[in-house]
Amino acid sequence: MLNTEIVSPGIFLKYLLVMSLVTYAVRMLPLVLCKEKVKNRFLRSFLCYIPYSVLGAMTFPAVFFSTADVISAAAGCVVALIFGFSGKSLVFVAASACAAVFLVEVFMFL
Repeated sequence: MLNTEIVSPGIFLKYLLVMSLVTYAVRMLPLVLCKEKVKNRFLRSFLCYIPYSVLGAMTFPAVFFSTADVISAAAGCVVALIFGFSGKSLVFVAASACAAVFLVEVFMFL
């Protein structure tokens, strides 16, 4: 069931303020605490991979819940991985994965 209660403006503004402060702190603290360039090679290498790992952690689970059935999502994921690792273009990989999902769902619901 959906909760249809209306939040009072006072509570909404408190939530908005806390959310704004947390977002600002996360972006501001590294600038304040790290005033000089990071010289450690291992740490620099680690920090370079953070955007890719966060993107993967956010995107990969959504792949399996974006279709009508997990089987069609897995088929699209497998097709995308095969074509992606074989060096095909991003447009080709995405179109092939979409086509695989479509075909699996059409054949599943016949």
